Amino acid sequence: MQTTSFKIGEKVRHSKRLEWGTGTIAKIEVITREGRPDRRIWIRFPNAGEKTVLASMAELEHVDGGDQLGATPTLADLHARSDGGWLGEISKKKPEHVMTTLPDSATDPFVPIRRRLQNTLALYRFDASSRLIEWAVAQSGLNDPLGHFSRHDLEALFGRWKFALDAHLGKLLQEARREPGSLEEAQKGAPPAAIAAVKRISAFR
Repeated sequence: MQTTSFKIGEKVRHSKRLEWGTGTIAKIEVITREGRPDRRIWIRFPNAGEKTVLASMAELEHVDGGDQLGATPTLADLHARSDGGWLGEISKKKPEHVMTTLPDSATDPFVPIRRRLQNTLALYRFDASSRLIEWAVAQSGLNDPLGHFSRHDLEALFGRWKFALDAHLGKLLQEARREPGSLEEAQKGAPPAAIAAVKRISAFR
C-alpha cells in the first residue's frame, strides 16, 4: 500500500498515464478498504478531465515539493528548475535526451522483471499517428508539447524513442527466460501492438 501523503491543491502525475498531464488534487476522502485505511483522491488532469483514484492502487508522483518518487525529470521539470528556461541553461541535446529516454518504471533493474515487462509493454499503446501528442505529453510533462516542438520534430523523436523501446524489450525478453511464466503473466491485458512486438522481436532471437 502506498503510504505517501497527499494534500488538496498538490500537483501530481499518474506514472502509468503520463499523457494525462500534471493534475491538481481537488478532493481527498479517507475510506476503509478491505479492513485497511485508504484514501480516495479526485484529481483534475488537463488532458483527461477529473479522475478518481485510490491512493493504495494508483502510482502517483508528486510534481513539485520534496516528495518526488524517483521519476525521470521531464522537460517541464527541467524548465521549472532553470531560470533561463530549458532553451537557455539546458543544453540543446537535453530535450532530445528527455524525449527519447524510457521511463524508470520500465528500466529500473531493481523492479521485478514481470513488472518491468508489464510497464514496457504498456508503452506500446502509443503510436506515431493518432496518439503522437499523448506520447509527447507523457514524455515531456508539457501540457502543450506543440508549443515547443513541431509535429515533424515529434515524429522524428518518437521514431528514436520507439527504436529504444524495441531494443529494451529485446533485452527484457532475454532476461525473462530465467523466470518462466513472467512473460505470459506480463502480456495479460497488454496492447495488441505490444503482443505483435513480442512476436516480432522473439522471431529474431
